[in-house]
Amino acid sequence: MKLRITRFGAAILLVGMTSLLPAQDSHYRPERQQIPVPGCFTMKGAWEGGSKFCTQEDHEAWLTDIRHWRTERRIRIGYDGSRYDLPALKWTQSSFIQPQMMVEDRYFYDPVAHKYTVDRYLDDLEKRYGGIDAVLIWPTYPNMGIDNRNQHDMIRSMPGGIPGVRQMVADFHKRDVRVLFPMMMWDQGTRDHGSAWPQAIADLMAEVGADGINGDTQDGVPLAFSTAADKVGHPLAFEPEGGPSDEALAWNVMTWGQYEYKFVPMVDKYKWLEPRHMVNISDRWKRDKTDNLQYAFFNGVGWESWENIWGIWNGVTPRDAEATRRVATMERAISPFLLSPDWEPLAPVLRYGIYASRWPSGPQTVWTIVNRNDYDVEGPQIELPAADGMRYFDLYHGKELTPEHNKAGGTVLSFKIEGHGYGTLLASPTAPDRNIQSLMAKMRGITAKPLADYSHEWTVVPQKIVPIAATKVPSQAPADMVKIPSADFLFRVQGIEIEGFNDIGVDVQYPWEDTPRRFHEHPMPVKSFWIDKYPVTNAQFKKFLDATRYQPQDDLNFLRDWQNGSFPSGWENKPVTWVALEDARAYAAWAGKRLPHEWEWQYAAQSTDGRTYPWGNAWNADAVPVPDKGRTMRGPDAVDAHPQGASPFGVMDLIGNVWQWTDEFQDEHTRAAILRGGSYYQPQGSIWYFPQAYKLNEHGKLLMMAPSKDRSGGLGFRCTQDAE
Repeated sequence: MKLRITRFGAAILLVGMTSLLPAQDSHYRPERQQIPVPGCFTMKGAWEGGSKFCTQEDHEAWLTDIRHWRTERRIRIGYDGSRYDLPALKWTQSSFIQPQMMVEDRYFYDPVAHKYTVDRYLDDLEKRYGGIDAVLIWPTYPNMGIDNRNQHDMIRSMPGGIPGVRQMVADFHKRDVRVLFPMMMWDQGTRDHGSAWPQAIADLMAEVGADGINGDTQDGVPLAFSTAADKVGHPLAFEPEGGPSDEALAWNVMTWGQYEYKFVPMVDKYKWLEPRHMVNISDRWKRDKTDNLQYAFFNGVGWESWENIWGIWNGVTPRDAEATRRVATMERAISPFLLSPDWEPLAPVLRYGIYASRWPSGPQTVWTIVNRNDYDVEGPQIELPAADGMRYFDLYHGKELTPEHNKAGGTVLSFKIEGHGYGTLLASPTAPDRNIQSLMAKMRGITAKPLADYSHEWTVVPQKIVPIAATKVPSQAPADMVKIPSADFLFRVQGIEIEGFNDIGVDVQYPWEDTPRRFHEHPMPVKSFWIDKYPVTNAQFKKFLDATRYQPQDDLNFLRDWQNGSFPSGWENKPVTWVALEDARAYAAWAGKRLPHEWEWQYAAQSTDGRTYPWGNAWNADAVPVPDKGRTMRGPDAVDAHPQGASPFGVMDLIGNVWQWTDEFQDEHTRAAILRGGSYYQPQGSIWYFPQAYKLNEHGKLLMMAPSKDRSGGLGFRCTQDAE
C-alpha cells in the first residue's frame, strides 16, 4: 500500500518531527537548571478558567514523567558518576553553607598585626548564622587589571606569599572548613603564566592545599582540569558559576544555583540527575534570602552565603541569619538522607502552600518541608499509610509526634510551620540514633524563639573616611609644589564600579553623606594648599629610603621593579610605583607633607569650571602616555613628558600615567582607597579588569587587604601641604 501524504499533512508531520528531535519525550523538560512542577499547582483566577487542585494521580504522573526523563537522560549522556565516589571529594556532598569571601574582608586579615585571622572570621559567622562548611576565597576581581598581575599572581601577592596562603588554608582546615579559589578564564590580558591552564591551576592549588575551584563566568569546567588535578595527586572539586552541560555533571561535582523563584519550589535538575551533586544557591544582590533558603531546603542543597560583594556589604538580616542557622543545622545532621536516590520532591501534603521533599533511606524516611505562605499553618500536615511500630519525630521542634488515625485508617501528623518557615520530619521504626537525638536537643533550644521575632529589616553598613592630619604651614614656597588658592568648589564625582548599579552601599560615603552611593555632588569651601607639581619620582623616593632606611614589615612586592636597592637605569624621573598606601604615607610624613584628600586632588586638576580633563573638555592623546595594551608592563613615562596635560594651575601628570593614592574609607568589613587619574596600562580581552577613570568626574575604588597585595605597578602618589 502506498503512503499518501498531502502537502498540508506533510507540513504537520515535518513540524511535529522537528519539535520532537531536540529533546526527550517529557511533559516537564527542565527550564535551564530547574524542572517545572505540574500545572495544577498554579492558582488561577476565575477569568483564567479557575484552579484545579492536584490529586495523587497528578503527582504520580508528574513523578513518573521526571523519573523517566532522568533515566533516559543518563543514558543519552553516558553518565558515569564514579567521581562522586572519590574519598577526596566526599566533603562536597555535605557542604551546605559556602560564602564567597573577599580577601579584603577585615574579619579575615589584620593589616596592623600582619596576620590572617581565620578564627575571628569563622567565629563571626558561627555567631551570626551557624557557621560554614566551605569558603570561596576571592583575591582577584575587581582589583585585577590595575597592573599585569594575573589571577595566580594575585594569590601569590597575598600576605606571606605562598607559604602564608598555605598556612591560612590549613587554619581553615583545622576548623573543618574546605577552601576554594576562583578561576577566571577571561583573564587573557595580564601576564601569561607560561603553562597550560589546567596544569597551572592544578599545581598552584596543590601548592597551597586548596580543595576546589569556582569557575567564574563558566558554564561548566572542562574535564581537562579535573584530569590535571588528579595527575598531580591533588583532586579538586570544580564548581562552575553557570550551568554545565548534563554530561559535564560527571566531573563538575558542585555548581551554583541561579534560580527563578516561583511560589511552588521547582526541582534542581542537577540534584535530580545526581543526588550526590551539591548546589549552592547564589543570589548575591537579593536582600531577602527567604526564597534562597527555602529552595535550598526543599531540594536538599546549599546556599552561597555571600555578603561582601566586591566590597559592597549586603549583609543577611537577623531573621535570615537565624533561618540559615536552622536550615544548616538540620541539613548537616540529615545529610545522608539528602543523598537518597529515591528522593520524592513535592511529596503529598494536606495544606496549601506547604511543600515537602521525601528522602527515604532504609527503614527510615526524612521530609524537608517549607511553608511558602506569609502566615503560620498549624494542624494536620501530612497523611501517611499506617505502619505498625513506626514512630514520628518533629526534628525542627525537637520532639516526638503523636500520630492520629483517620477514618480511612491512615496516619495523620499534625504540627506547626510558621510563615515562610521550615519543618523536618523523621519516620523511624526505632528510636533516633545519637546524631538525631543531638539534633533534636539543639533544635528544641533554638526554635523556642520563632523566626518572626527576629528582625527582617535590611540595613546599610555605614562607612567612615580615615582622617588625614594637617601639616605645618611652610614659611616659604616649597620646592616643586604648586599653590592652589582657596575657593568654593563643586565636588562632583562618581564611582566606576563595574557592578552594583546605583544600589545603596555602592562606592563610598563622604562625611557629608548618610550612606555610601555611586553618585556624589557637594559644594564645599576648599582652603588653600600646596600640591606636588609632579607625582613622586623614583629618585625622590630613593632619597627618602637613603635618609630613613625605611623597610616595611610587609615588604612583598615593595618596589618590585627595583633591583639591588635602586630603580632601573633611566627611571629616575618616572613616578615611583609598587608602593602601598602605608609606604606613601611614610614618605609624606618624612617630607613634612601628607596625601591629598580626593576633592583637593580634583580641584587642583579641574579648577572651578567643571572641565572633563585637566587641559579642557576634549580628549588630547598627546597629553598622556600611549596606552600599553600588552601582557607585560613597559613602565610609566617620565613625569614631565607630557606638558600638554597641565591643569589650569600648572599641576602636571595628573591622568593617564599612574593612578594616585588619595583618601581611605572603612566600614566594619572592608577598607578601600580612592584612586585618581587612571594609568597607562590597559589589559585587553575582558570587561572585568579594573576600569580606568581618566575623566575628572570619575574615580577608582581599590579594595585594600595588605601592603603586599595593595601595591601595584600602575599606582603611585603625589603629596600636598597645608597653606593656611
